[in-house]
Amino acid sequence: MKLPENESADAVLRKLDEQYQKYKYMEVNLAQKKLRLKSQIPQIKQTLEILRHMQKKKETTEPMQTHFLLADNVYCKASVPPTDKVCLWLGANVMLEYDIDEAQALLEKNLSTASRNLDSLEDDLDFLRDQFTTTEVNMARVYNWDVKRRSKENQRKAVES
Repeated sequence: MKLPENESADAVLRKLDEQYQKYKYMEVNLAQKKLRLKSQIPQIKQTLEILRHMQKKKETTEPMQTHFLLADNVYCKASVPPTDKVCLWLGANVMLEYDIDEAQALLEKNLSTASRNLDSLEDDLDFLRDQFTTTEVNMARVYNWDVKRRSKENQRKAVES
């Protein structure tokens, strides 16, 4: 309040509210990232599990019977011959062929990165929650200080009249 740019309690409250809105915006973005990572991690784990199963089966000569997802809740039965190559969907309409070992290494790296990013996001969200609380308390203090100041000013005016 003692800074020159803080000419009134309303100006300070506006600045604090602006800061609060920025924190809210950041929280929404981080929450979206968190949801995306939480859905990605199980998919990566499932793909790793499938790769491990394919690695075991690549030594045999008989084809592997499986069902694969065509669309939401629509599966198709397939017979997959033993292979040492797999195609991974990387996103952005990009699919690449990898050796099973390379694909497994890539997915394990992606899983550790995603887990690390999720932990980091949790820390960031905790920090933001602390900032929410601090900003809300500061807003309440400034508002209460202004109410008391106006009350004293009104009492002083009433005594002078």
